[in-house]
Amino acid sequence: MKFDDIDYKNITTYSIKDRKSKVSVDDFATPHKKGGSFENFLATLPKTLAAQNINNVINAVARAKEAGKIVIFAMGAHTIKVGLNPVIIDLMKRGVVDAIALNGAGIIHDSELAMTGKTSEDVAAVLKEGNFGMAKETSDFLNEALTDVDTHTGLGRLVGNAILNSDMPHKSLSLVANAAALDIPLTVHIAIGTDIIHMHPDFPVEAFASASYRDFQIFSSVVANLTGGVYFNIGSAVILPEVFLKAVSLVTNLGHTLDKFTAVNMDFLQHYRPVTNVVRRPTQGGGKGYTLTGHHEIMVPLLAAGIIEKLDASPN
Repeated sequence: MKFDDIDYKNITTYSIKDRKSKVSVDDFATPHKKGGSFENFLATLPKTLAAQNINNVINAVARAKEAGKIVIFAMGAHTIKVGLNPVIIDLMKRGVVDAIALNGAGIIHDSELAMTGKTSEDVAAVLKEGNFGMAKETSDFLNEALTDVDTHTGLGRLVGNAILNSDMPHKSLSLVANAAALDIPLTVHIAIGTDIIHMHPDFPVEAFASASYRDFQIFSSVVANLTGGVYFNIGSAVILPEVFLKAVSLVTNLGHTLDKFTAVNMDFLQHYRPVTNVVRRPTQGGGKGYTLTGHHEIMVPLLAAGIIEKLDASPN
């Protein structure tokens, strides 16, 4: 088969001045100047892609707080393990974060830090001996925290109260204890078989299941007030996105209107469920969704600093 050469002589061109371009020098970054504030640093970022997104998220939180709307942090336990408790506790005390949701590992690492000042065992080193997850004190404490369970108290508050009432040397750094002290809803959403305490023979499965179900009810009541607010999913790839999706469906079924809220997924990899079930689907009614990709130990302090600077600069 023979093909004729293409004749380029009849190509139609147009002026670049008439073309719509996605990049402009007006959106370029500017160098940071020594002695400048952090808010000024954020303003130096290029007004494009992820840099614009983080500023948009910071502004969304500032608008929500100025309007009296809520901000929810749903977090995987990795946020605790990389040392972010002081940053998140500060946001709680400032009134920025109104509610927190954790998976089951969250209360494990949080209580171990309060108890001993350290957490996160070397799994590879102990798994071959069958010692992974067999720390006695962790299991004993959390199991005892649920000995006096009532139907009105959720898992997060039960553990928070237990840490508050303990003599643990580092309890001031506990997320769940600070939430209890500040009367901030902190809910814990377990999946049986995922956490080390489930391997111990004295694990009170009925008590944990009941208390975690109560937390789902509490969490849903918080989500019912999310219109105009901001929801963060930070480092949970499966459990908390699924819990959030069910809560959204539940409260919508009960007649609550959820729209015009901002949903943000923060992780060092973007996964299907948080992007679909947090960022995209729930915001279809007029909200806005963002994905911020990066390591929590960098991104969360960066976000928190931006929010603090923005709110401090606000006339309110």
